[in-house]
Amino acid sequence: MSEAAAAAADDDTTKVNLVSKEGDSFEVSAEVAKMSELVKTMMDEDGDDDDDDDDDDAVAEIPLPNVKASVLKKVIDFCEHHKAEPMTEIEKPLKSAVMAEVVQKWYADFVNVEQVLLFELILAANYMDIKPLLDLTCATVASMIKGKTPEEIRRTFNIANDFSPEEEAQVREENKWCEEA
Repeated sequence: MSEAAAAAADDDTTKVNLVSKEGDSFEVSAEVAKMSELVKTMMDEDGDDDDDDDDDDAVAEIPLPNVKASVLKKVIDFCEHHKAEPMTEIEKPLKSAVMAEVVQKWYADFVNVEQVLLFELILAANYMDIKPLLDLTCATVASMIKGKTPEEIRRTFNIANDFSPEEEAQVREENKWCEEA
């Protein structure tokens, strides 16, 4: 068996505990955990400690102090599903504002969540460095913006308009070329 094949077989059976901000522990396979570049790096650094007195059966604990337990659970669900059924590549620019027309149904349903959770997933995907999840969540936000006026976008994301009418007119005049395109 090649070294790479042995390492892959190890990832199938090796377990890792991902520990949330609140201290909740989630046991996942190393293969799933390594979808996160952050976790992969931490595991590789941990594996470099060649102390012979280590308990090889011990499950590694990876602390994720920036990720809430409820969000980490969703991140793990995404990673496990992505391993079984990889997400199709998201075309840029988005061809539709409807996520079900951009990715498979499971992924579209996965990001059909409240805005607060969606933004927490973006932060977790960025922190944990999980590119497919970051792409999906950011594309979802882009789909919420696609084809909307600035006023509709402000309402969607609860953003206060801090421009005076004069300032807004000036910005529109300076950027008139954008609206012509």
